[in-house]
Amino acid sequence: MPETPVFSTAAVAAPHNLASETGQTILAAGGNAIEAMVAMAATVAVVYPHMNGIGGDGFWLVREPKGRIHALDASGPAGSLATIKSYREKGYDAIPPRGPDAALTVAGAVSGWGLALELSRALGGQLPLDLLLGDAISHARDGYPVSRSEERFVTGEEAALYEVPGFAEAFLVEGKRAPEGTLRRTPRLADTLERLSHAGLADFYRGDVGREIALDLERIGSPITRKDLETYRARVVEPLSVRLKSSTIYNLPPPSQGLATLLILGMVERLKDLRGETPERHHALIEAAKRAFSLRDRVVADPRNLAHDPASFLTPQALEKEAALIDMKRAAAFPLPRPIEGDTIWMGAIDRDGLAVSYIQSVFWAYGSGCLLPATGVLWHNRGTAFSLDPASRNRLEPGHRPLHSLNPAMAVFDDGRVLSFGAMGGETQPQFLSQIFSRYAEAGMGLADAVEAPRWLLDAKPREREAVLKVESHFDPGLIRGLSRLGHRIEEVDEAYSGRFGHAGMLVRHPRNGRVEAMHDPRSDGGALGL
Repeated sequence: MPETPVFSTAAVAAPHNLASETGQTILAAGGNAIEAMVAMAATVAVVYPHMNGIGGDGFWLVREPKGRIHALDASGPAGSLATIKSYREKGYDAIPPRGPDAALTVAGAVSGWGLALELSRALGGQLPLDLLLGDAISHARDGYPVSRSEERFVTGEEAALYEVPGFAEAFLVEGKRAPEGTLRRTPRLADTLERLSHAGLADFYRGDVGREIALDLERIGSPITRKDLETYRARVVEPLSVRLKSSTIYNLPPPSQGLATLLILGMVERLKDLRGETPERHHALIEAAKRAFSLRDRVVADPRNLAHDPASFLTPQALEKEAALIDMKRAAAFPLPRPIEGDTIWMGAIDRDGLAVSYIQSVFWAYGSGCLLPATGVLWHNRGTAFSLDPASRNRLEPGHRPLHSLNPAMAVFDDGRVLSFGAMGGETQPQFLSQIFSRYAEAGMGLADAVEAPRWLLDAKPREREAVLKVESHFDPGLIRGLSRLGHRIEEVDEAYSGRFGHAGMLVRHPRNGRVEAMHDPRSDGGALGL
């Protein structure tokens, strides 16, 4: 069902209504956008476990009211015992997506919360950690209703997920997905969050919580060691950006695939006569996505394995060269050698002072590795599945290195003073969704709500086929479908409107003239936007 956008002095947007309520509460208590986001991140980690958790990763973009952009990388590296040789000796040709061997990278999200709060304090934030984590602790201890998305979400290797020791007892009802509305309590996770609220977030890595996590990881056979946890810290990094004709777009550098999102938007702007909701505009976005993904797969990896400066692909000359290779009269072939998978949450916040946040948090595939650590109640992610076991790959598995990362929150600053925080879930498809919602808002003239609600497409691969198919939502304009088909796109209509497989997206924009914040989150999710 379509949602109504929020217009207020400050606002938040999240894919679960309980997370939105938490953010609104923190803003009402005098918290800034970063504090609201940490509180929201904790709540959504509890109530949306198929999409994210404190056993996963996160990335931040923060814009100060005076214009400075901060980028925080809270992605975790492979454990010290995670080597190509060790996986080959176990008989693997690829890293398995479920079980202890999939739980091979440190979870960085909580360290990212801590780094963000350091920035918050430098900007005047004063709210205590126990207040920020209070809602999450209550939901974990007292119980929360299982969401519609969790009941219905389809993920890969589901049978293997259910067989991971401890998973079924925690998340299934009579061997099946818990029905929507089922009350679920997670007391061990509540205890862990309460401990962190008093001891500090670093305890997750270097304190009592970290010790218990390390012991449980060792017991199940994960290649992550206690030292890997103790030495981990989220990082401040330099954001990537691309200049468009009336705005500058920001995203995260590698190992994030933020480069792909910026490439798509940069290429499309250099193509001529693209106006409104036309087959030509969507064709341009699709073809730019194909070129962007090809570049991403050659370029993006752990920063220590880069052969090229990612920013060099975002210069006007480089973008002109790539855009010139797009055939505006015919769809190019596009093999997709890897499965599109990735289940994530994106959230945004802008406070009354104009501090803006774009944040994304994930356990990668739905429920991550499936490994629920019994002492702490932490569900560990499977981000390391994105590594390659080919020693010649730029994205090869190496201890201490990070894999290519699908997470990429975005932010735009317009020449007229508007600040836009936007993002989406969707694994490798995130750049496709981000380019569609941004293009509709900034270039096609749609309002914020319409840009988020409008039907989407995604490049996907049919089983046993190498060539991509363009999947479109059921309420996609038939005229657009006919036009794209004439241009050579293989189209498959999905018999569902507002389908979760087309991402949970959100946008917030602050208007400079009156300081009002307009916010919208996706009707495809279980959340929405709230303001003051």
